[in-house]
Amino acid sequence: MKTRLHLLAAGLALPLFACGGSDEPSPPDTESTSGTGTEEEDHEHDEEPLGTVEIGGMQVEFAQGHGSVAAGEEGHLVVKLPYSDNGATTVRAWIGTEDRTLSYVGKADYAKSHDDYDAHANAPDPLPENVMWWVEIEKPDGTKAVGSVQPLMD
Repeated sequence: MKTRLHLLAAGLALPLFACGGSDEPSPPDTESTSGTGTEEEDHEHDEEPLGTVEIGGMQVEFAQGHGSVAAGEEGHLVVKLPYSDNGATTVRAWIGTEDRTLSYVGKADYAKSHDDYDAHANAPDPLPENVMWWVEIEKPDGTKAVGSVQPLMD
């Protein structure tokens, strides 16, 4: 009995993390704004536009959340493709150089409520010169295109 109570107490003490950076869980009676009911799709981001870049013949829109890119810290990139495929495209993003040296590649999640992709990736420490957000877009037919956009920096 004591063991069960200890395990229960330990489980309740684990923090819950959301994209917004809060370690406080959402109240149980919070209603969804999009009706999908998933936390990843229902939250809104504080995003700064990074502009539109041509990648593989497509005009891809970018925004950055969670503030500026910093060495060793997680960054957040929002990728808006010029078409809607309900998440069938695979989008990967990393902070650093095109060859991905010392970079952590994050696979983006499709946010149905925004019709965009949210990627989280940790920046290398130290940051390389001319650091960029790099994105690989893999279409459902298997074709891939890679491009980059200038991140927000301090």
